[in-house]
Amino acid sequence: MIRLLIVDDQDLIRRGLNALLSTDPNLEVVGEAANGQEAVTRVTELNPDVVLMDVRMPVIDGVAGTRQICQQFPSTKVLMLTTFDDQEYVAQALQAGASGYLLKDTPFEELTQAISLVHKGYTQIGPGLATKVLVHPAVVAPSDDLEIWLALSEREKDIVRLVSQGYNNREIAQSLHIAEKTVKNDITNILNQLNLRDRTQLAIASLKVGFPDL
Repeated sequence: MIRLLIVDDQDLIRRGLNALLSTDPNLEVVGEAANGQEAVTRVTELNPDVVLMDVRMPVIDGVAGTRQICQQFPSTKVLMLTTFDDQEYVAQALQAGASGYLLKDTPFEELTQAISLVHKGYTQIGPGLATKVLVHPAVVAPSDDLEIWLALSEREKDIVRLVSQGYNNREIAQSLHIAEKTVKNDITNILNQLNLRDRTQLAIASLKVGFPDL
């Protein structure tokens, strides 16, 4: 059972999402919040697995709320769910630590699948939004020098490719026949070498430089 917190400044939207998502036997809506500040408080109280976060909200917006949640509660995943497909919002949300960005017109089945995948550690970007991220220079700040990427060890290169395909640490470990702890350490080293903050930035940056195909 995946525990959900719904964050949206519109009461009607929160109630609608609550009613709709509660029909899925694998999901449990444990609470609601009307802004980013309230979301942080509710995460503290309820310890949800996944937070569905709107972008534009009063008091503290979704990006700032996401940043606080990801910093204070690293085990809680944040999935942006909004009507805004603005390039800046997508970039800022991912920079803040969001595990995905979807639009509110996403079909119900795709939304529930995205929630499940985000909970497992995958990154979910709505159709057409990936291009907005890739062309936005503020999302990541790695070197575009392919020599730095190619200087990674063969195992590190394999890990980068698997991360870019959405594999989590356990799946990478199984695929490469190494310990999950080794994968975690290697990813930390890769991030340090490439001046990246997290695996979401790593996946985006690798696609940006065309690394998976090298």
